[in-house]
Amino acid sequence: MELSAVPPVGETFGVEEEFHLVDPDTGALTPAPALAEAAVRGELGDRVHPEIATTQIETATGICRTLSDLRAELATTRGQARAAAADAGVALLPASTHPFAGSDELVMTSAPRYEAMVRRWAGLALRQDICGCHVHVGVPDLETAVAVLDRARPYLPVLLAMTGSSPFHEATDTGYESYRTLWWSRWPNTGPPEPLGSAERFREVVEGLVAAGVVADGSHLYWDLRPSSHLPTVEFRLADVCTDLDDVVLHAALARSLVRVLAGRAERDEPVAQPRPELLRAARWRAARDGIGGQLFDPVAGELLDARTAVERLVGELSDDLADRGEEDEVRHLVDRLFGRGTSATRQRAVWRETGDLRAVAAAVVREGGGA
Repeated sequence: MELSAVPPVGETFGVEEEFHLVDPDTGALTPAPALAEAAVRGELGDRVHPEIATTQIETATGICRTLSDLRAELATTRGQARAAAADAGVALLPASTHPFAGSDELVMTSAPRYEAMVRRWAGLALRQDICGCHVHVGVPDLETAVAVLDRARPYLPVLLAMTGSSPFHEATDTGYESYRTLWWSRWPNTGPPEPLGSAERFREVVEGLVAAGVVADGSHLYWDLRPSSHLPTVEFRLADVCTDLDDVVLHAALARSLVRVLAGRAERDEPVAQPRPELLRAARWRAARDGIGGQLFDPVAGELLDARTAVERLVGELSDDLADRGEEDEVRHLVDRLFGRGTSATRQRAVWRETGDLRAVAAAVVREGGGA
């Protein structure tokens, strides 16, 4: 995603998605080193990029301004990635974990950036067998980005709960909708950000992490929400890969609306809720465990809520903004559809219960994502 000029808050947005690469017949995780090398050299265009392992590939949409723009861009980027993968003899598996592969099956991508990551993070990088979905929302400056970060923290668990696609890991039902969240939490540079208060304070934190050797620069700051290091955006990094394209559109629509609403509150200098970090981590854990199939924890009120109620509260807070932009009806329709069929994690478990075969789970994810 490239921005040549800085439009108003939330006017533009875009999505990056990471995918596992699998054998189209067996669903087994399959390295594609030639594909990774072509992506490193930029031979797959500006929409398809390499990832740390040759069993993964990343896509990035162009700049979008409407939900229909985003839907079309996602279809295009996924189509380009599927075509590139097919040429390499593999298929895309759009979920955050592979149902039965082990991290010992990963083969690292040969590129200076990834080699440096392995040197810095050692076994964490070598076992990076998860994929994510990232939403960039345009903001005019770093101060606005930090103001949004400080206000968005209590809302992140609800957004996470709506995207779970990683119930299985290394051939085990983990008991979580988003096991990716738990796996990712092992890194020292992940999780919900603490309140920052100003752009200056954000820079100081990044400088401290660089001095500690935890990160090389701001591009390795893997918080659930961060100011982008190379774009005038805030970047939501908390979501699992959404198998169904509708769920990507829903997640991105809510993230963008939240940025617009929270930036407005910051401009009006409205109070900022600051839940304890322990409660915020508890809310994140609950969302990763139960998704939308149970109860979610409100870290501000300190209470459990039915997941549908929590989601409706979020949509209600954003309804004026969504309505002003003609997006409310579509968002509510997508919410109804999500609750009607469940998350990708729910649907994967349904296939597992029916077949007892994790290869069938992988095949179902590939098909649902448009790969077969």
